[in-house]
Amino acid sequence: MLDIEFLRENKAAAAKKVAARGKDESLIKEILASDETRRKILKEVEGLRSRRNEAAKSKDIAKGKEIKPKLEAAEAKLQVAEEKYRKLAMELPNLALEDVPVGPSSRNVITEQSGTPPKFEFEPKDHLSLGERLNIIDTASAAKVSGSRFGYLKNEGALLELALVNMAMERLVAAGFMPVIPPALIRQEITEKLGYWQAGGNENYYLVTDRQGEQTSNFYLIGTAEHALVPMHWQDILPAEELPLRYAGYSPSFRREAGTYGKDTRGIFRVHQFEKVEMVSFVHPEGADEEFERMLAIPWGMMRDLGLPIRQVILSTEDMSFPAAKTVDIETWFPSQKEYRETHSISTTTDFQARRLETKYLDHGKTGFVHILNGTAFAIQRTIVAILENYQRQDGSIEVPKALRKYTGFSEIRAL
Repeated sequence: MLDIEFLRENKAAAAKKVAARGKDESLIKEILASDETRRKILKEVEGLRSRRNEAAKSKDIAKGKEIKPKLEAAEAKLQVAEEKYRKLAMELPNLALEDVPVGPSSRNVITEQSGTPPKFEFEPKDHLSLGERLNIIDTASAAKVSGSRFGYLKNEGALLELALVNMAMERLVAAGFMPVIPPALIRQEITEKLGYWQAGGNENYYLVTDRQGEQTSNFYLIGTAEHALVPMHWQDILPAEELPLRYAGYSPSFRREAGTYGKDTRGIFRVHQFEKVEMVSFVHPEGADEEFERMLAIPWGMMRDLGLPIRQVILSTEDMSFPAAKTVDIETWFPSQKEYRETHSISTTTDFQARRLETKYLDHGKTGFVHILNGTAFAIQRTIVAILENYQRQDGSIEVPKALRKYTGFSEIRAL
């Protein structure tokens, strides 16, 4: 949710920024008109309440009876006006920061690159062909048990996942992040406060309905640990001296991926259940820019240490998620696809989610809204795919990156 004071004082600039996010700038006018209406009604309500209190003090019963129905009617009008305003305000996406390119995804900007795609003296195989031969990926059995686009990680495949998790957690704890295993189910009303699915997209997530007698509760399975980590401080006021608060969440992630077909659905590149290590930071606004760079540097450093070809991409205004003010993706080279694909996203939502979740800081007696940032440390399955494809040998064996060997206990994967 955006600061209404900012919208009142910067109508033209806000309208332009809203248009850059793909929304009709007339929404700003609607919100400001709705805000003006609710403020007028609020003034009326406050006036009637003041008169009622004066009547009570003077024990003027007749006057109190006269005011009561007027106040009740005005309060009902205010409730309607407040709800209309709230619904309109929730439709506004976050405004992009100044250095974000304006336009569709074709305007995304590559800012940095590390490593070069490997040159093979043989035709490289895709990860599923490699994984099946090595008996570390099994999608056929998963299809029998769970349906299409699920997979088992077995043998060294399972150990690769644990190695990546341990590598990420070691780095993150050293960087001041608290390790967390979050719940995989969150209440439906929490998703509305997060804002990720405000403009649609919830059809790609699993809704779970719990019926107990006459009571029904709706939950969503998280699509990433941040869905459960960001609302940890709903309605909290955090002492400024305790900021930043940094969390590293390891969790399963569930996505329906409705409408996705083709090469992405082969193997474990894009599946309905996968694991991630995710970073979330709650920071004082003054430290938000520094925290963004800090969070970006952690996965960038780990991927470089793994020796994988990577690049950084600033997403354009129309390619970012609804709550994001800036997003930088890390893309990794996948030989079987002959292209770079997204493996990480680092985003700042500024105070947008904090306003929706009422998450504040207290600094020398004054309160303000924290800034919330999130980012991928490792998307486990995609990182495993990248390792298998980039480190494959002609005989189908896999060299394990040197930086990962202390966590795996082995330096290569071979078929038995």
